Amino acid sequence: MLQIRLHGRGGQGVVTAAEMLSLSAFLEGHCAQAFPSFGSERTGAPVVAYARIDDQEIRTHEPILMPDAVVVQDRTLLGAIDVFGGLSETGFAIINSAEKPEEIVPELVKKLPAGHVFTVPATDFAMQKIGRPLPGAPMLAALAAVTGIFKLESVQKSFQTRYPGKVGDANAQTAALAYEYIMNVKNGGANA
Repeated sequence: MLQIRLHGRGGQGVVTAAEMLSLSAFLEGHCAQAFPSFGSERTGAPVVAYARIDDQEIRTHEPILMPDAVVVQDRTLLGAIDVFGGLSETGFAIINSAEKPEEIVPELVKKLPAGHVFTVPATDFAMQKIGRPLPGAPMLAALAAVTGIFKLESVQKSFQTRYPGKVGDANAQTAALAYEYIMNVKNGGANA
């Protein structure tokens, strides 16, 4: 079972991202679940959502304390809460930032294996294509590129299914930008 924890702030689509992650997995024939954890339900408050993916029925429903992957949609949370708490020693971390991982989480880069910590300018991509700071689709596409747990096309189709028309298509475009960005980094490109 693959367990993923998503961190962000209210209004950034963290819960939607977890749902779309689950739908992406379903589209590829996996069992999946997604659920949120709210503290203060207001815009800007820290929000955590969880997702699990497996090839068999998932019976557990408790919060994920030891994730295999952590997705951080708002980098301001890095100093505010322990977003990487419990992350597996072979886990993956993806952070929404235009800065390099070594610049914002040097300890994590040293702790995890090479190629397990990535940053992606997801909000920039969302602003380009959607016109709003909604980093969910690009963050999920980055997760797909980093881990290979599902395909870019599944992320795109999940958003296009949930939001038919222009909104879904714009999210699909942001997903493609993030996926290409991460693949370029993985291959030693200009963003590395």
